[in-house]
Amino acid sequence: MHTERIINSPSCVAEGAQWLATAEPRFAEALKLSGALPLRRRPDGFAQLLSAIVSQQISVAAANAIWGRMRDARLTGPNKIKWASDEALHAAGLSRQKIRYARALADARINYTALRDAPSDVVIATLTEVPGIGVWTAEIYAMFSLGRADVFAPGDLALQEASRLLFELPDRPSERVLRQMAEGWSPWRAVAARLLWAYYKITKQRDGTR
Repeated sequence: MHTERIINSPSCVAEGAQWLATAEPRFAEALKLSGALPLRRRPDGFAQLLSAIVSQQISVAAANAIWGRMRDARLTGPNKIKWASDEALHAAGLSRQKIRYARALADARINYTALRDAPSDVVIATLTEVPGIGVWTAEIYAMFSLGRADVFAPGDLALQEASRLLFELPDRPSERVLRQMAEGWSPWRAVAARLLWAYYKITKQRDGTR
């Protein structure tokens, strides 16, 4: 049984944001710009990870369209994926590789209920054993589907770029460097991620870019 803090309300996010702002003046500056940070909790389970696989390397609009077709065809549960033909999955918009990943996830027999009580490193290790689920996807799942307060996703390009801007670094930090930097933001690394994403959005809008 893990004893990690779970973010389950806006007040949890606010508590984490206040802790970060006290610990790091640059976070205090970012928080003044961003205001209250979003909760961003999502459901957990098979469909959430299947949706993450669908979304890989395509635009949000394309991912939403494919997911809508899969929902309409009732292709969002593990048994439905197992029983569906390749043609049916392809018709919904899945590439050959994503069909393979979807079937691998369906065959993985992950106990999603048990993951709610597993330590975050066990969650990430369990999920990344499945072909098509990388560390980033597993960390995002732990942060938003399980509400883990101290998980970060240093492979995220927006978090890397936001860290470069906020901390005035000469270059965008690598995943390894950003993972080390984020150690100083424990036990609220998932709130640091929310704050950095918010800061990234603000700075890009200010630059006139998206």
